[in-house]
Amino acid sequence: MKDKKSPDCATCTFKDRICRVEDGKGPDTCPTTNYRDVIEAATKEYEKPEIHEFARMASIQESECYSNRHIQPYVFHPVKPRVQEICEFAQKMGYKKLGIAFCAGLHPEAKALNRILEAQGFEVVSVVCKAGATPKERIGIQEEEKVRIGQFETMCSPIMQAYVLNREKTDLNILVGLCVGHDSLFFRYSEAFATVLVAKDRVLGHNPAGALYTSGTYYARMLRKGF
Repeated sequence: MKDKKSPDCATCTFKDRICRVEDGKGPDTCPTTNYRDVIEAATKEYEKPEIHEFARMASIQESECYSNRHIQPYVFHPVKPRVQEICEFAQKMGYKKLGIAFCAGLHPEAKALNRILEAQGFEVVSVVCKAGATPKERIGIQEEEKVRIGQFETMCSPIMQAYVLNREKTDLNILVGLCVGHDSLFFRYSEAFATVLVAKDRVLGHNPAGALYTSGTYYARMLRKGF
């Protein structure tokens, strides 16, 4: 059974939350009140020059994604798509060379991103997940476990993608549609900071939040164990 004090922010019912409002409140599971030592340790990490500047620019980028912030009371007015945010953030950081790690199934999207990044003045290096042409048998995949049973099938190799971009010494890597698990491996092995432009969802047109928005209606089956 989960420790009653374990963080449970996802189910917090407080309106004036302590993490967002001065003199706010929180439940017994609130990490803002229960994890003071961890908060202090995390805050000290932001004192490291590279981390400090990265976090500062990320926060500035966040605020610049909304217009008319000077008008009070403020009403959210978002104005920038994520691809623009990535370009602007990379420019703020002084990055010159960007890497794209993409899924073979999203080649058109990767090509469009490549064009946008080059138009914004970046040097771009891109690596598809199938690069290396390593047979799936190399990681123990059986014939019946392939997507195309009975055919030669190369494995997705996010570690190889990360290694290539590491060798190219990219300043920032951008993920475009890597599979669940493959994206995790890429993050694990990438030496440069990495961000996601597209999260793969084969059914929902790469909009995984769609299943969350409809979990009370069309995707209510997701609330039953085993789906």
